[in-house]
Amino acid sequence: MLKVKRHRGVFNPNNSSPYELSRTRVENFVRCPACFYLQQVKKVTFPSIPGFNINEATDVLLKRDFDECRAKGASHPFLKAQGYGHLIPFDHEDFDLWTQSLHFGAKGRFHTIHEETNLKIGGGIDDVWLNTNTGKLHIVDYKSTSLKTAGKNITLDDPWKISYKRQMDLYVWVMRRKGFDVSDIGYFLYCDGDRFTSNSFLGSESATMQFKMSILPYSVRLEWIEPTLFAIQETLYSKTMPRHNEYCEYGKFLEDVHSAARVL
Repeated sequence: MLKVKRHRGVFNPNNSSPYELSRTRVENFVRCPACFYLQQVKKVTFPSIPGFNINEATDVLLKRDFDECRAKGASHPFLKAQGYGHLIPFDHEDFDLWTQSLHFGAKGRFHTIHEETNLKIGGGIDDVWLNTNTGKLHIVDYKSTSLKTAGKNITLDDPWKISYKRQMDLYVWVMRRKGFDVSDIGYFLYCDGDRFTSNSFLGSESATMQFKMSILPYSVRLEWIEPTLFAIQETLYSKTMPRHNEYCEYGKFLEDVHSAARVL
């Protein structure tokens, strides 16, 4: 049996296999179509940034805690204390595959093929909770931060958090296309490192940071997704690069470099 070659990385218009795009690459397009074009069509490698290791650590620890509840079919004590005892971690044979954001082409992983554009869209989710009252599923995303203002509450109102919301939108969309009954409400579980605590940080052998925890419900908006996928398809096949978004830092940097080079 002939193995179909996966279509990922640099876009090849002659490859008929669905073109794989992670949730992050879709977000890159929304932020700046020109940067997306340079990366996906022209194979330009952008400067890398350090990984967020503390954020990754809180994700791992949260998943471990919720996996214990998942195995028991029970809600977590924290959820119960917050009035969300009707939510339990969803157990599914493919759940561990859904959480793996890289190489999502394998069977059972978290992706869907949008036939109209021949795009395979996917990623890796943090968690899914089952609502025992409604039977619906809720997509859950873990976030970590450390607010610099004492007493300030975590909200979703900060301008940069629109990307968090789009992430949730896309994951709900994918999950529904996989055939699951998913609620319009997703949840962000926020870990806020408390820098204002009076508790000691450094002990005799280790240090302990306290985190304030918040559950933030979010009502998804899906109407932007399909128009964006069609725009991505058009951009991938375009012979010319789109203009940079006016707020794109890379675009401003390249413009300044070109201006400086002309002066030299």
